[in-house]
Amino acid sequence: MKRAIFMYLFFFTLLFVIFQYMNEKKIFGKQENKIESQRNKINKLKDQVKVITDSLESLSNVDYFSLQGNENAISYIESLGFEALEIETFVSDYIYDLNLKKGNHQLVPYEGINGDMKINKLKFLNHKWIIADYTDGRYWGEMVLEYYVTKDRKIELKQISSLMYPVQ
Repeated sequence: MKRAIFMYLFFFTLLFVIFQYMNEKKIFGKQENKIESQRNKINKLKDQVKVITDSLESLSNVDYFSLQGNENAISYIESLGFEALEIETFVSDYIYDLNLKKGNHQLVPYEGINGDMKINKLKFLNHKWIIADYTDGRYWGEMVLEYYVTKDRKIELKQISSLMYPVQ
């Protein structure tokens, strides 16, 4: 009888160990699958971060042709006793104020057909040049302006080149 009890106890223990082994193997497999899927997600996110980083680096190259991104232009403006942002604001306000005058903007070399030509946008390239976009509501174009700010805060503007886009 003692022998039968030990034999049943041995088989019960063996079945329990096999059950535990199979259960742990299943849990381990699920955890491995979870870990692998998380690794895949991490790799995808790393790839996305690399793409975003590369695009940000290319954007910093775009900023090179701007007054705020050009150290030489900033140094020149500071040597005159101004700040770059102050010059941008001062010149922009002056140019946009010319839009308020009746008739076409005096810097735009074309007469408006659909209304008066007015300047919409300005992009400061450096301490000397600006790209400007202008329109009369239907017709539009772009031009390059040369500007100079004197120490007594007088602005000199000269239109260098311009173009008018055909209506499509």
